[in-house]
Amino acid sequence: MTASPQRLAQLSGMEEARRQTQRQLDMIDRQIIRRMTALIPKLGRKRSGYYRGKPPDPSAFLERYRSNLAAITAERQPEIDALARKLARQDAAIEALRARCAPAPGAAGNDPVRAHRTDECRSPAACRPGKRHGAAA
Repeated sequence: MTASPQRLAQLSGMEEARRQTQRQLDMIDRQIIRRMTALIPKLGRKRSGYYRGKPPDPSAFLERYRSNLAAITAERQPEIDALARKLARQDAAIEALRARCAPAPGAAGNDPVRAHRTDECRSPAACRPGKRHGAAA
């Protein structure tokens, strides 16, 4: 079955929705990183030098950093999980639509425009007419 303009428009819309979901996940990651960056000065050494003959523990900072990171991430975990599930559903739907829109293996036949296309080149954005794979851009 050849890809109709409606299917290609639907595929393009689905890919844009997937990009938006990925941007939301990236934004959450950046927010967590920003909060951790703001906390780093507060996580610094509690005391400098020796206290009662004990040397400072170099791993204490990492322990405090990891515990704070786990706490901040746990606050956002339900949102992260929901977006990750949504992203997986979108990926599956896009792949299913691409499989339906992909030309049959023998359909390229004598058509030179379709003969050069490969699996990674199924959307209009990825494969413009006249574009040849392997050619210098």
